[in-house]
Amino acid sequence: MGRIVAGVGTSHVPAIGVAVDLGKTQEPYWKPLFDGYEPAREWLSKVEPDVVILVYNDHGTAFSLEVIPTFAIGVAREFPPADEGWGPRPVPIVKGHPELAWHMAESLILDEFDITIVNEMSVDHGLTVPLSIACGEPKEWPFPVIPLAVNVVQYPPPTGRRCFDLGRSIRKAVDAYDEDLKVVIFGTGGMSHQLHGERAGVINKDFDQRFLNDLTQDPQRLVELPHIEYVREAGAEGIEMVMWLIMRGALGDDITEVYQNYHVPASNTAAGLIILENNS
Repeated sequence: MGRIVAGVGTSHVPAIGVAVDLGKTQEPYWKPLFDGYEPAREWLSKVEPDVVILVYNDHGTAFSLEVIPTFAIGVAREFPPADEGWGPRPVPIVKGHPELAWHMAESLILDEFDITIVNEMSVDHGLTVPLSIACGEPKEWPFPVIPLAVNVVQYPPPTGRRCFDLGRSIRKAVDAYDEDLKVVIFGTGGMSHQLHGERAGVINKDFDQRFLNDLTQDPQRLVELPHIEYVREAGAEGIEMVMWLIMRGALGDDITEVYQNYHVPASNTAAGLIILENNS
């Protein structure tokens, strides 16, 4: 059967991808952030997952305000990098795993999650930046990826509890898959940031670090956080952190925190990273 061995939570700040693509990772501004990513890259290269499920949000490339699925799963064999207005990122095409993706779609829908099935889509920085953070600049990504897009752009986004429960359902689906696959799940987005209005540039270090710590120490508190607390404490775009709860829900109760990193600023936001290994 399949098994989810670990979860990774990470920000997907677009400027991080730009720094990689333009060769700026060792410049004084960026070097401390990318130094913090090295342990994660070493860890992932040792784990060697067969598949990565990557939870992210689309930023108006695959979806628009015309069609807004709450949860959508990509079942294609490949997903090209999206053109977000200045050309696609110069990164490898993302290879999918349609067999597991279709199995997950069926399992999740029968488990009463109304997942939108996407047969063709491009993927933007929300998905490719976490891959760059975790893998650097390979000629090909070292594993297939199943994209799972979540609406955190147009109100109302799903609650933290719904996201956590979706993670549990994903774990059940992977456990029931009839091939021995080692799976790592990524929850991405955030951390505290706001891109518009009077609070543009807000960063709440205390909120972010408590969120990171409670992924291990008190996930139930995070499950119960209402939308308004994310917006008030972490800025309008801080709501993206509910996607990390899908990752956390896909793990068991018995986990080990392998690594945590937090850096301010990364562009005009905070950048967090955590690795949790499943012990059960």
